[in-house]
Amino acid sequence: MALLAMPLLKMRVQALRAGKAANSKNSSYTAIRSLQQSSRRCLATTHSVPRHHKVDIASRTPPYHKLVTKLQEVRRVLGDSRQLTLAEKILYSHLQNPEESLLSNTNNGKDIRGKANLKLKPDRVAMQDASAQMALLQFMSCGLPSTAVPASIHCDHMIVGEKGADTDLPNSIAGNKEVFDFLESAAKKYGIEFWPPGAGIIHQSVLENYSAPGLMMLGTDSHTPNAGGLGAIAIGVGGADAVDALVDAPWELKAPKILGVKLEGELSGWASPKDVILSLAGQLTVRGGTGFIIEYFGPGVKSLSCTGMATICNMGAEVGATTSLFPFSPAHVPYLEATHRGPIAQAAQDVAALPMSQNLLRADPEAVYDQVITINLSSLEPHINGPFTPDLSTPLSKFKSVVEEKGWPTTFGAGLIGSCTNSSYEDMTRSEDVVKQASAAGLKPKADFIITPGSEQIRATLDRDHTLDTFSSAGGTVLANACGPCIGQWNRTDGPPKGESNAIFTSYNRNFPGRNDGNRSTMNFLASPELITAMAYSGYTTFNPMTDSIPTPSGKPFKFSPPRGSDLPSAGFAEGNPEFLPTPGVPDPSVEVKIDPKSTRLAKLDPFPPFPNSELNGLRVLYKVKGQCTTDTISAAGPWLKYKGHLPNISENTLIGAVNAATDEVNVAYDVDGSKTTIPDLAKRWRDEGHEWLVVAEHNYGEGSAREHAALQPRYLGGRIILAKSFARIHETNLKKQGIVPLTFVNESDYDLINACDEVSTKGLLDTLRSGGKGEVELVVKGKDGREHTVKTKHTLSEDQCGFVLAGSALNLLARAGREMQEEIVRGAELSD
Repeated sequence: MALLAMPLLKMRVQALRAGKAANSKNSSYTAIRSLQQSSRRCLATTHSVPRHHKVDIASRTPPYHKLVTKLQEVRRVLGDSRQLTLAEKILYSHLQNPEESLLSNTNNGKDIRGKANLKLKPDRVAMQDASAQMALLQFMSCGLPSTAVPASIHCDHMIVGEKGADTDLPNSIAGNKEVFDFLESAAKKYGIEFWPPGAGIIHQSVLENYSAPGLMMLGTDSHTPNAGGLGAIAIGVGGADAVDALVDAPWELKAPKILGVKLEGELSGWASPKDVILSLAGQLTVRGGTGFIIEYFGPGVKSLSCTGMATICNMGAEVGATTSLFPFSPAHVPYLEATHRGPIAQAAQDVAALPMSQNLLRADPEAVYDQVITINLSSLEPHINGPFTPDLSTPLSKFKSVVEEKGWPTTFGAGLIGSCTNSSYEDMTRSEDVVKQASAAGLKPKADFIITPGSEQIRATLDRDHTLDTFSSAGGTVLANACGPCIGQWNRTDGPPKGESNAIFTSYNRNFPGRNDGNRSTMNFLASPELITAMAYSGYTTFNPMTDSIPTPSGKPFKFSPPRGSDLPSAGFAEGNPEFLPTPGVPDPSVEVKIDPKSTRLAKLDPFPPFPNSELNGLRVLYKVKGQCTTDTISAAGPWLKYKGHLPNISENTLIGAVNAATDEVNVAYDVDGSKTTIPDLAKRWRDEGHEWLVVAEHNYGEGSAREHAALQPRYLGGRIILAKSFARIHETNLKKQGIVPLTFVNESDYDLINACDEVSTKGLLDTLRSGGKGEVELVVKGKDGREHTVKTKHTLSEDQCGFVLAGSALNLLARAGREMQEEIVRGAELSD
């Protein structure tokens, strides 16, 4: 364990210096480059593993034999004539007990979708650094020596984007050393692969290393479905859900409905895979995919690259879908080979060639979808989505008129490309083509031009192929291989004052108010990287590169040609700096997990108290939220990310972005005596006085990131119930895992009858919990005037979830099971002696 002896900061700084010494160019951490090439079809087909990195291909290969066998069991349970979609085949093949999950409360298997509680055994877990802290702290509470399934940690969220990778990465490593040391030490102790800061964004790294056709994985980030571009069922979850898989407990999911998206034709010109999902988001809205898996099919699938399919799946999170996926495609084979996974490509091809009754990787020919949307790629136009929500979709040809009609800014300050959504080789080379065209005409960007590579492999390849030189020569700033501005880790340099209306264009996936730069007045418009690059040269939000020209220094007008790029590098992917490769996924019990007892960044968890042996009486309404309430609203990111491992400290940001329904103020609450305070301060005051509370909210409460802190923090501060018009899927599950009861209105108009500081008691909740979810829950609300009225509610509590609430949290149950397992091991050892 030589690496463990070297402090992480020192090791990473040495890695940066080694990269600089090894590279004659300006990049600070380029080192080893791949020399293996292939000319077949002008695509990289190298599939040997880099010589300095021993990869356990077996651990990255889905258990195809086991899954095909389980699929045959599913056929037996449901009948051979039952036609299954691709999503159903992969999901049901991961059931712990197909008969129990598929036949319980489903009309003998006839009504599975939306009814069955699927108890699943995922193949893998991936965690990003911000969410991994709490997930690991919860896992450690279970007392197990190693994870039950392969897992990885990716340090990508805690790296600030400001001046460029050379400066930002070392500064961010130094500022977060304590957290990175904790994550690395825990990873080594429990056998988790640790990808260090600078290695890349979790979703790009998963696509390059772990995703595979037929795989099922959980990821502690809402954009985990990115892996569906390579045919996997990949679902974003909170850390408590991830712990289920890590300890070998079945993970429960309400069987989703299946939305089929039929693709016809072929993309051309300025249209890109990003436009497929931007257009679909406009049709579905941010809630339209809730309770669904989006499954793409049709002849148009074959025209898409693997990374293009990943882009489409990534943004399925923006319509609330459980996940999105594509069937096994010809594009998957060269991508797997190019990313050193040739054996997996061959194994997947073998499975895809099986008779349909055993074919795990293709939908049955007559499979029925709950809804079908058809998109003709040949006629698809580029789209721009926003501002303030990812589902406000406008075709490029109409965007100028909408800008003028709405009075949106006609100029913009920054164009940002890359991120986990759009940082593939194809994305970057299409953008490079746009830059080359403009540079040849003597043009420079009018807006700040910022580039975020998705991984060290992508960065190194773009460096080798001079793409980064093209961007830098044009005045672009290349940030570290990390999330950066996409999640609010951005020290913006073009300087609009807070509160001043302004615009930016990004190739990101999410654009809620204040998300990127902390300024709620910044309008973030989402588009493809190549479109953003072209628009950056005009500096105008009204520019259309398909029709408009830009004056050049010579006075001659310049018009862009449609961009061209390569889906995979003809010379293969460059390896990049070997110091950014992961640690082995082999547990070492001798490693001590590094947590300073005096830390302000990390704190071990205390268990939440169990549910009382009574109804909840005397609850107070802490806050009535008006309008959109995302997980960013409930638990802000940006500078707060540094407290992700310290529940007391991060709880200071609870609901600070929420709008008061009575006053339209943000983060302003009023106590029962009328005194004015902040939301977290009032929550703490009531908790310390012994008054538990609830929040009342509108539609899609908790949409956005898979941020379990948005459930942990209210629980820690004394929250017991969230009453809303509707919930986002991940957040609703996160609440139950932490012992908070999510309820929805039977009559949405009852929202108007409840006010802050009203007193609330439950009726029927205890019996419902004790009966495993059977029963109805009512709330008796007493206003300040003493009048009482009853609010009828609905719930989605399953039997297992009732157990979580009664125990105080899911972690309490897992910790108990872990202790019992360890005691059994000790007893077994004593008997054998």
